Amino acid sequence: MNHHQIKLLVITLLFGVINAAEVKTRTANNGNLVMQDVPEIPQQIVDDLNQYQNVRSAPFRGFTEDGKSIYISTRFGDVSQIHRVDMAGGARHQLTFFKEPIGGMSKQPGSNKLSFTMDAGGSEYAQIFMLDPETGSSKMLTDGESRNGAVLWDNSGSKLAFQSTRRNGKSNDIWMMDPNNPDTASILVESTDGSWWGPNDWSKDNTKVLVGQYVSASDSRIYLVDTETQKKIKLAGDPENKSSNSGLAFDKSGKGIFLITNQFSEFDQLAYQSLADENPEIITKDINWNISSFTISEDGDRAAFIVNQDGFSVLYLLNTKTRDYQKVKGLPIGLVGSLEFSGDGNKLGFTLNTAQSPSDSFVLTLGKSPLSYKKMERWTYSEVGGLDTQKFSQPELVRFTTFDDRSIPAFIYKPNTKGPHPVIISIHGGPESQFRPAFRSTYQLWMDKLGVAVIAPNVRGSSGYGKEYIGLDNGFKREDSVKDIGALLDWIETQPDLDKNRVAVFGGSYGGYMVLASATHYSDRLKAAVDIVGISNFVTFLENTKSYRRDLRRVEYGDERDPKMREHLQNISPSNHVDKIKIPLFVIQGQNDPRVPVTEAEQIVKALRDINNPVWYMNALNEGHGYRKKENRDIYVQAVLLFFQEYL
Repeated sequence: MNHHQIKLLVITLLFGVINAAEVKTRTANNGNLVMQDVPEIPQQIVDDLNQYQNVRSAPFRGFTEDGKSIYISTRFGDVSQIHRVDMAGGARHQLTFFKEPIGGMSKQPGSNKLSFTMDAGGSEYAQIFMLDPETGSSKMLTDGESRNGAVLWDNSGSKLAFQSTRRNGKSNDIWMMDPNNPDTASILVESTDGSWWGPNDWSKDNTKVLVGQYVSASDSRIYLVDTETQKKIKLAGDPENKSSNSGLAFDKSGKGIFLITNQFSEFDQLAYQSLADENPEIITKDINWNISSFTISEDGDRAAFIVNQDGFSVLYLLNTKTRDYQKVKGLPIGLVGSLEFSGDGNKLGFTLNTAQSPSDSFVLTLGKSPLSYKKMERWTYSEVGGLDTQKFSQPELVRFTTFDDRSIPAFIYKPNTKGPHPVIISIHGGPESQFRPAFRSTYQLWMDKLGVAVIAPNVRGSSGYGKEYIGLDNGFKREDSVKDIGALLDWIETQPDLDKNRVAVFGGSYGGYMVLASATHYSDRLKAAVDIVGISNFVTFLENTKSYRRDLRRVEYGDERDPKMREHLQNISPSNHVDKIKIPLFVIQGQNDPRVPVTEAEQIVKALRDINNPVWYMNALNEGHGYRKKENRDIYVQAVLLFFQEYL
């Protein structure tokens, strides 16, 4: 263990401990995983979980220059790296060999060189690198200190636009760079108000960039920026009449853009807008669900988009000239993402994930007309640890009524055994995220080894159900989403195959706050709780989260500098109400977390120990907002199972 790790270990062991002798501490993974009051994992659990912990995935990352091969990311060792696959079902050729997982990736136009992002230890201070797949050599393009991402190549491959905090460490600006002369990078757009700016598309002549400004989940705008003068022209969005707007791409003529907007609907609609007119033409006016992603071919003749229909994905092809669109049939029910056309426009690559198969890469061979297609092929077959995934539980979509008579959607996974089953309520983060019915090997593990049912609710504030729904938990309404968990507990009592007396809550990030808040309000109805990188106090969270995201979070949670809001945030913060928590907790954290700092975990652990409430604490010194390294995730999953075995 190096000096830095020893120092962090000492801090971790001492912070918030009443008496160090009372806390049983042990470490794993070369001292990088610190566990306090977490019992030794029985060998039987390690053996039983081995298969579930050796499930891989292989999401699609793009086509090679000739369109004959694809890039994917998958894990052969401890973290996910870039690979190339040359045919459907073919071998995976590993291209990167780093100790940290690869983040974003994009191919340089006109070559097979790749740009990718990577951080260190989960810090999220990602740097941009260039990789030559022929030689395996790579070089860093950014300064090694700032936070960088959202890389977008121009059409010639000679410049890239990207988001960076390098100007002052906190502002989310857009920069431009010649990868051959990275020291000459310059600012294209300055963020002056704490909002996030990112590039969407380059014009065909590379003189203009379509960019987006994100203020909050319900307020985002689109601009056209001249690369020479930096002059901005607003195309969509209005701070006075807030709406969500995302720029997608220029059309074939360069005289208009495709965008996603909810200006005229509860949902995010696909639209086309002339650069000379601020009145968009709504393309998907007959689809009352969110359009979640979009891609356009290089020649501009066809596009593809995905509809998020009640949590499931539906893939469509679009004729960009006539605006006609058609659903792609024969796709397994699941989640689709990472859309990209090959350079010649003859293929569409994407990632497909279902409840019974992890993320794998697929290619759709297209026909001559923009809406036609010939066949769909699965290019990767990820290992699933020898498990028969066809026996995995298919989630059921249910709805329950909450305190204000709203209908709250939830997905429930049930084991094949006879009930009544204990229940684990799994609460997503965000808070503007959405639980979707993806492949969940951990849920299946719980069902197989504990006989539990897993319920994943999309409480108010979740995305995917309209702009009114997403705003129902903002500011002073924060605890209304916690009341939705109370309503779910009421619903569980009405289900004969569920055991109302054995219910636990589990969640990460904002979901971790929801876990702590549920433990505060409903301890008499719960048996245990698992909080992963969760917010324990909104004021200390907002004061200590990294500066580049602080203003973005204030829009959602409230501004702690306002006295009335500060008082409200303190009133609803679980760390101020630990005396109401009467159930065992397991708190899991990453030391380098830039979003929810380690102090959020330390203060709730200390407060629980002060009142002698049972609490297990796990902190990974080489992780950030969640565990990305397999060796840490393995022990984390094993420990969570042991915790549920003991208390649920």
